[in-house]
Amino acid sequence: MNRFTPGNRIELLRSGGEYFPALAAAIDAAEREVWLETYIFADDEAGRAIAGALVRAAARGVTVRVLVDGWGAKLYLTKRLERTLRDGRVHLLKYRPEVAPWQFRSHRLRRLHRKLCHVDRRVAFIGGINLIDDMNTPHQKPPRMDFAVRVSGPLLNPLVQTMQRLWALVELVQFERSDVPLFPDPIEVPRAGTQTAKFVIRDNLRYRRDIERAYLAAIRTAKREILIANAYFFPGVRFRHALIAAAARGVKVTLLLQARVEYRLLHYASRALYGHLLAAGVTIAEYHRSFLHAKVAVVDDRWATVGSSNIDPYSLLMAREANVFVRDPHFAGELRSELLQMLDTGTRPVERQHWIERPLLAKAVTWIAYGVVRLGMGLLGYGGDEWFPRRKRVPKRPAP
Repeated sequence: MNRFTPGNRIELLRSGGEYFPALAAAIDAAEREVWLETYIFADDEAGRAIAGALVRAAARGVTVRVLVDGWGAKLYLTKRLERTLRDGRVHLLKYRPEVAPWQFRSHRLRRLHRKLCHVDRRVAFIGGINLIDDMNTPHQKPPRMDFAVRVSGPLLNPLVQTMQRLWALVELVQFERSDVPLFPDPIEVPRAGTQTAKFVIRDNLRYRRDIERAYLAAIRTAKREILIANAYFFPGVRFRHALIAAAARGVKVTLLLQARVEYRLLHYASRALYGHLLAAGVTIAEYHRSFLHAKVAVVDDRWATVGSSNIDPYSLLMAREANVFVRDPHFAGELRSELLQMLDTGTRPVERQHWIERPLLAKAVTWIAYGVVRLGMGLLGYGGDEWFPRRKRVPKRPAP
């Protein structure tokens, strides 16, 4: 799963305007099976369009399996849409369904956050786009910005296996009969292109830090440029140090982050990191044109990633995530062009001097939010010194 594999064809899809039609077309062309995983499956125009394609596929005799996160389903999957899927012979499962919402345990934060689909083991979709309309966000006019990829080629082998394994595991823990193997055999997928890539997941067993490690490997070997666009950016110590070290080597490090406030606590807490990064020479630009939901990066015009994983404790420590990492100058250049256009037309740079001179109240809000997040992570038992390092005490010199 962590090896780069040649022979793939990887196409960039920009937000729901490109993603939803491509996904629906692939489902409508299905002949044998459709597997889909998503955090959110909303009862809106986009969600109903994909639900319709799934039901049409099932009516043709295609085996259709849909796995949604229990918390995401609680918020967005209406009983009406769920009934439409089940009545249409779609096999629907919920990952960690909300059984007792009045009881809180830290394991409830271990959600299914990845967005995956494969059709007939010949084409797959990987990215950060939920099944929810781009305009389904309060107080916004331009559509939400996000990315996904359409993949064909040998990269489907690990993707198919991980989707089968998780489906079988969910059926097992929910005491349902399953005809899906918990340990599926590898599949043979023919070459479909010339691009080299690897599929990487994050879970709570064997692959706990694989996505973070893939990022760090690229950052530590960067020679010219690092460009990261991330909706929820709250990295741990190793990640911050890697970015700062890259900037010290003369690498141009640019962070394209969220300007609009969606989750207030994390939004203000993450801004507590700005001062340290700006002082080290890292460029920070906040995207204000619409909501930013992207989780992508480009390094040195040759390495790129698209996926579901934010760079924050939720994605890197708790949730199930999935990213594709691509070594291909053409793909990296295409994604880089998109990010540069976003930087040119939809961002405001965060100037270091302006950041230092911001009002005292703004500073207080930032550090109070940081303290609350730090306390919460500590109480939940996540992060430890990796996200919130303790100050080292300098031993006093003995008296002469």
